[in-house]
Amino acid sequence: MSLRSVAASAGGAILADATQGVAALRPARKPLHPRGEVLDGRLYRHGSDETTGVAWLDEPGEDDAVVRRSRALGLPRSLPDIHGLAVRVRAGKGDDGDILFATTGLGRVTRFFLTAARSPSSRPMTTLLPYDTDAGALLLAADGGPERYELSWARASGEWHHFGVLLLSRRTEESEISFDPLMHQIEGLRQYPSVRRLRSPAYVRARRSRADTDTDTTTEENHHVH
Repeated sequence: MSLRSVAASAGGAILADATQGVAALRPARKPLHPRGEVLDGRLYRHGSDETTGVAWLDEPGEDDAVVRRSRALGLPRSLPDIHGLAVRVRAGKGDDGDILFATTGLGRVTRFFLTAARSPSSRPMTTLLPYDTDAGALLLAADGGPERYELSWARASGEWHHFGVLLLSRRTEESEISFDPLMHQIEGLRQYPSVRRLRSPAYVRARRSRADTDTDTTTEENHHVH
């Protein structure tokens, strides 16, 4: 096993334990990002000034989207928190893709570090972990808000290239939507095996927490009924 694989597996275990720890302290269907606002959106892509080999980044187009804005720890709004932007791209033909952004920086180093902020509009957001593409490792960024986000891509330590705009509108009826970038991928934006090892344990723990919470809720409701 390579050093990168070992590090990713260890990182996944830490992320999973953190998710489980938050779930133990605050039992909820979603240990992280417990409350959020789900909105309809429209994504306008004008294409990129540099070719990546990913048609979704390189070519103009439009996509419907469902977007969830949330605070990772669910702290009171008066306190700084890590803000998240989960985007489900309706790519057509039944191929949906999920992209998860979180508040970071845009610098060559800060793009890889989560940053707490009082407002989601006060900090840029990136995907934090890179995608595997034919052009190499790429990160995506969303900057702006609360109703308009400028979308860009960059190589691991390269310059940012603008490729589109995400506009948000009204609240959607899909309030129970569950985002999973491992299961829903945009064509050409692949998850590295090491990233899968990093994310998978946390997603399993999070799904287990939701299932346990749903079971407890059902049991309590049945107890009251009987």
